[in-house]
Amino acid sequence: GFWPRFLTAIMSKPVAKTAESPPSLFSDLSGDERNNAIEECSALTNEVYPRLNVQREIVAIHDQKLGETVMLRENAELMGFAVCHCGEGTEAGSDTCFIKFAAVKPGATAADAFSALLSACQLLAAARGLGRLTAGVNTARIEAYQQMFAFGFRSDFQGVLMHQPNEPGYSRPGTFVIDDWR
Repeated sequence: GFWPRFLTAIMSKPVAKTAESPPSLFSDLSGDERNNAIEECSALTNEVYPRLNVQREIVAIHDQKLGETVMLRENAELMGFAVCHCGEGTEAGSDTCFIKFAAVKPGATAADAFSALLSACQLLAAARGLGRLTAGVNTARIEAYQQMFAFGFRSDFQGVLMHQPNEPGYSRPGTFVIDDWR
């Protein structure tokens, strides 16, 4: 009952050293602030696609110290977030920051927010002393794919997204989401 959909490009880029720090990080928040942030992330992903929720990934990465969740805010409003594995002992592997999942708020400012989120992830990688940033994007999300390419990402390999039922889900034009669920 599974159907092949569009290709997923697993892409990466080198990370340049910088003295800048990443913006708001999940680990910098207090317990109550973390709970609020998780609710905000759930609301944002629900806007992207009903019932899409990555709360367990955010909590697991934090609790197991596998990486970080980068929060992108504008005037205190959550505009996007990225759940990242960082370095050896994680899905990223040695010297790599792997964006497991990222999404920005849908709407007129989504492209700008996506660009800012990519920059924030690069700052996280640099702050952790990692030399490579990796992410997967479904090519049905053409604007996200093109923006990653313009940002310096290049394809390492391709995968095929399989869906059951045969419907696009959130893999459609105008959606700025990074994911790699292999």
